[in-house]
Amino acid sequence: MTDLHYMQRALELAEKGRGNVSPNPMVGCVLVKDDRIIGEGYHQKYGEAHAEVNAVNSVLDQNSIIGSTAYVTLEPCAHFGKTPPCANLLVEKKVGKVVIAAMDSNPLVGGKGIQILKDAGIEVETGLLEKEARWQNRRFFSQIEKNRPYVILKWAQTQDGFVARNDFSSKWISNSSSRQLVHKWRAEEDAILVGKNTAKYDDPALNVRDWVGKNPVRLVIDSKLELPQDLKLFDQAVPTICYNTIKSEEKGNLEFVKFKSGFSIQQILDDLHKRKIQSLIVEGGTYLLQKFLESELWDEARVFTSQNKFGEGIAAPSITKPASEILSIQEDRLAIHYHV
Repeated sequence: MTDLHYMQRALELAEKGRGNVSPNPMVGCVLVKDDRIIGEGYHQKYGEAHAEVNAVNSVLDQNSIIGSTAYVTLEPCAHFGKTPPCANLLVEKKVGKVVIAAMDSNPLVGGKGIQILKDAGIEVETGLLEKEARWQNRRFFSQIEKNRPYVILKWAQTQDGFVARNDFSSKWISNSSSRQLVHKWRAEEDAILVGKNTAKYDDPALNVRDWVGKNPVRLVIDSKLELPQDLKLFDQAVPTICYNTIKSEEKGNLEFVKFKSGFSIQQILDDLHKRKIQSLIVEGGTYLLQKFLESELWDEARVFTSQNKFGEGIAAPSITKPASEILSIQEDRLAIHYHV
């Protein structure tokens, strides 16, 4: 086994936290002594123990940690938050070396964790699989470095390029496996956004049904508060925010947020950033999706193309960025575009 293998294992462990640790990053940790893994752990749930703590606690003989090497996918934290600093824990346990994939650009950490380790005489190496670690935590880094959530655009279109019929009906364009995949995605992200027409004509619940996981915060834009209040979006089953120009009000799980007339997508993203929402799925309709594309305030676009044809209807958004990945979901085609 090499340093590379141990860090790859740490990344595998970190991935297990997807969908459960936001607004924290996903982190994995592997403890190695005499070319043997003696402990490993990952950050499992926001507010609970970090990866380093879980790795340390998994070691049967705590004395064996002395002089061991810790492989961590992100710089150990140096501040007191929901839990004590992990850098201090590694010092306390007298590890001999710490190999870190990516630096933490959070100002609360930002090199301070590494300094704690070095001041204690612990050898520190950084940059091993850094690109992979940053990509894994691209939502976290977007929140820290771009001051906005990581934005994922998603839509399903027919083979002839329509997202709905002229009467706005769109069920069902994609197949059942594609729809299940969308529910998996919902469980992985913090929030989900639709425009007024999608809410009105589709009456979506925007929750997780065909997968196991948490529901994202539901968001809808209804500038003049014209949507009927008996829509599923307003059932208060899931925390929901309605962006409008009429009122600010909170009613249980439903919050109305008032902006000035003509508010922008950037203002919505600013509000989500303040709420520490790391990631956002935008599910339509075409007008809203096109606004994100034109403003270049997006990071990924996930586009399903089915074998169905409508002949006429509401045209799909126009995306010029070429697809980086193309997958087959039974008879559907899934194209993934990255705005990087």
